[in-house]
Amino acid sequence: MSQTDVGAGSSRPLASRRRRRRRVVIAVLAVVLAGVSLLSAHLFVWPDLPPLPERADAIVQLGGPGNRRSVALDLVRQGRAPLVAISVSNDEIDRPWCHAGRLDQVPVICFHSKPFSTRGEARDVAELAEQRDWHSVILVTSRDQAWRATLRVSRCFKGQVSVAIARLPWYQWPTQIAYQLGATIKAYTFETTC
Repeated sequence: MSQTDVGAGSSRPLASRRRRRRRVVIAVLAVVLAGVSLLSAHLFVWPDLPPLPERADAIVQLGGPGNRRSVALDLVRQGRAPLVAISVSNDEIDRPWCHAGRLDQVPVICFHSKPFSTRGEARDVAELAEQRDWHSVILVTSRDQAWRATLRVSRCFKGQVSVAIARLPWYQWPTQIAYQLGATIKAYTFETTC
């Protein structure tokens, strides 16, 4: 047997082991991807939300995409709460309706969180609740943020927290789900308190 024959024979088992390892890595990645996809679907696309209460002390519109403002105002008009607290950006804080305390005939309170994030909003909701003696709030957010917003607000506010869903445009779903996945991981690892 020549040296070439020995080398060729020993490379077949090595190539076979590499193929097996590659298949195992691909299988593990597929399982992880499937798990992340299922978890994301459960938490961000079809979260398990209880029905809204008939009445709450306040409607709280969190910042973010979707038709949140109209949903929040409609909930007050339906008699679910006497007012809406609206999380506003720097651009909105000086709007006349913020200073007037009314928007489309609905009583409003404007607040700007620092940091302007769900965590900052949760802290402000707790502060407003303490100042105004709120024991229940209905958060208005998009479906993708509902679960994490409930988690964040519940860590700061000890009253009842419910969620009303505002529609999110279809084209924003991919980026929002990716964002929410990262933000949820952060909420469970680095920012576990109010």
